[in-house]
Amino acid sequence: MGVKEGVSVKKCMLKRPMSETFPIGILLTLAGGYFDAYTYIARGGVFANAQTGNIVLFGIHLAEGHFVKALSYFIPILAFVLGVFTAELIHKTEKKTPLHWQQSIIILEILTVIVAAVLPTSSDGLYSYNMAANVIISYICSLQVQAFRKVHGIVCATTMCTGNLRSGTDFLMRYQTTRNKQDLHDGFKYYFINVIFLIGAFISVFLTNTFGSFSVLFCLLPLTAAFILLFAEK
Repeated sequence: MGVKEGVSVKKCMLKRPMSETFPIGILLTLAGGYFDAYTYIARGGVFANAQTGNIVLFGIHLAEGHFVKALSYFIPILAFVLGVFTAELIHKTEKKTPLHWQQSIIILEILTVIVAAVLPTSSDGLYSYNMAANVIISYICSLQVQAFRKVHGIVCATTMCTGNLRSGTDFLMRYQTTRNKQDLHDGFKYYFINVIFLIGAFISVFLTNTFGSFSVLFCLLPLTAAFILLFAEK
């Protein structure tokens, strides 16, 4: 094999799927941070992206015999599980549609965001509009975290920060021992993604305080941009 052929093969090996590039990761992480701040500000002080808190609160109210209250935390957990199932079903039927399966996921996210936006704000409770909106956001975030698992070569989440924070710190500490620059780069990638998440939440504060429950429609901008960019993969 000649030198030019070897270089060409190496370049091909370094190419990443469009869904794993920084532009897609940034757009989806902005939306992820926005969703979390939105549900907290406009939908009753709830973080709907991750389910750790819901699982803990479900257990607490179950142990105390508050079964109706416990159910209000169990429903978002079920919505998250349903989102994972939905994403995998869409993935398995990819060949039956003209779009990439991850584009189909984004379309579903866009549609459900619109549904969440039109639900009016209401008092908290099992049958409230806020509860319905939080369930929808949980569903959206599970779709996204299942369909988009990597950003520029690292496995990370675009809708939550805890795992990214742990992995980023782990790589930075590993660099202290190995002096491997790739460990340093990967550590900074995780922290960069968390900063983008923070920016999404920061933007959400101002827009949600201004436009209320309808402000979640601004998430259609990064989602639509990600959908369009995915065409580049084909």
